[in-house]
Order: sequence, then structure tokens, then C-alpha cells
Amino acid sequence: MTSEKTIGLIGLGIMGGAIAANLLKGGFRVVGYDVDSERCAALSEAGVEIATSPRDVVLAARIVLTSLPHEKALASTTRAIVEAGVSGRTIVEMSTMTIEAKQAAESALREVGHILLDCPLSGTGAQARTRDLTVYASGDTCAIADCAPVFEAFAKLHFDLGAFGNGSRMKYIANLLVFVHNVAAAEALVLAMKAGLDPARVIEVVKLGAGGSRMLEIRGPMMASGDFDSVTAGFPMYYKDLGVITQFAMGLDCPTPLLSATVPIYLAGGATYPKCDVAAVCGVLETMAGVKRASK
Repeated sequence: MTSEKTIGLIGLGIMGGAIAANLLKGGFRVVGYDVDSERCAALSEAGVEIATSPRDVVLAARIVLTSLPHEKALASTTRAIVEAGVSGRTIVEMSTMTIEAKQAAESALREVGHILLDCPLSGTGAQARTRDLTVYASGDTCAIADCAPVFEAFAKLHFDLGAFGNGSRMKYIANLLVFVHNVAAAEALVLAMKAGLDPARVIEVVKLGAGGSRMLEIRGPMMASGDFDSVTAGFPMYYKDLGVITQFAMGLDCPTPLLSATVPIYLAGGATYPKCDVAAVCGVLETMAGVKRASK
């Protein structure tokens, strides 16, 4: 397989693993790395060639995607790429982090001849499995165009948003809506349950009308069933992203009262359902409303 069909992927978690699977389906060779040996073993069985370090990923591929859990992971990955001793790589950073952290990585990588693109993703892990993602790309326009076939293999849409950092700015706006809509969907369904309506029927009727939302459509069925165990996004990730968006908005002196109103609900969800999907905010509101489901 030619080097143009080899893609590096650092970070093989829920999102990275789903992206790897779709790249393989798209005919790409995927060389991946993750600190979690169990994730590496699972992806190896699926066809990903597992590297022993981020350095080996960068040596193997001209385009390297990164899907990382936090800024410390970005900093350590950046150091590993800088120390790899090669140049001319395009690094596609797909995580949600502060712009400052990504700018620091961009500067360090540019100094040794690499291009870093700021390309956060809109969509859940479940959406990633079905290629229902949107790439908010920003940075070098030529590099973004060069990555278009890669984006098309794992996402339904991608946008060139201009200057580096605009991808993250767009993701903050999208995530603000996701966080609010997730709690709003749960609140509406709990009201429906309290009123004696079938929540599954409510979703069916409402989702295509003016009151519909992607969160009602995607997480609503989990809320309706009361089964929050299949994690597409967990509370720790939401806490991180809530902090990033709040910091961003405060830096612009921009109030976000609806986002702020969701924070206690998410904190209660994380305390009560620590290993569950964030759809479990529905369980929090059920308890507050005194809703008792029939035992299964």
C-alpha cells in the first residue's frame, strides 16, 4: 500500500477507535498508538497496525490524526513528534481543548517543519461509528484540502473555517448547544413520564417537529429506556469541555446562563452515574421529579 494510503492515528479511545474502523473500511492502512494496551489489542484485531510509540506512528505516516483526552496528552504527544527527527508531516488534532494549548503545540511543531491543523469533531462516539461526524478544520488551507479524502472516509462533512483556532471556536459553540439540548431533552422526557406519556412515543412524535433536536434523536432513546450503560460520551469528558467553554466565554465577557444552569445537573449525574453515558442526566431529573419507572 502506498504511503498516501497510510494514516497515523494517536489515541484509540471511543472516538479514535471508531475513526480507525472507518478509515480501514475506506481502504486506508492505519498505524495507531494508544497508552491503553487493551484498546490496542482490540484495534489490532480489527486491522489497525499498532505502533509502540507516537514516534513510530509519525515515522510511518505523512498524515497523523490525534484524538487525545486532555492537554497533558497533547503536550507529551507534541514532544514525541518533535523528537522523532522527521519533518513534513501534517498533524490533524481532533480533540476539544483550549486554543492556547493547541497554539503551543502548533508553534512547537512548526519549528521542526510540521503543520498542525486544529480540527475538532462534532458528534458522539456512536455517531463516529456510522460516519455521522462533522470536521471543523482550521489552519493551513492547502493542508486541509490535502486531508479531504481522509476526512471523507470517517466524517459526513468537513469545513475549512480559516485561521488556526477557528475550528475550536466553532466546536465550543456547537458543544454549548449539545450540553444544553442534552439536559433539555431529559427535562422534556421526564415531564412526559410524569404526565403519563410514553417517552419513546414522545420522541417519535416530537423529533421531526419544531421541538426536535439531535440530542433528542440520539440520546432520547437511551433516556426513554433508562439504559445509560452504553457510553458514547462520559461525564469526565463533559466536565473537561464545560470548563473549556466556560473559560472561553469568560475571556470574551460573554454570559452563558443556560450553559451555567446545566452544570449542577451534570455534576449530579457524574456523582450518581459515574461510569454511564451523559444521557444519565435523565435519571438525575427523574429523581428530582419523583418519577419511578416500572421495574424491568
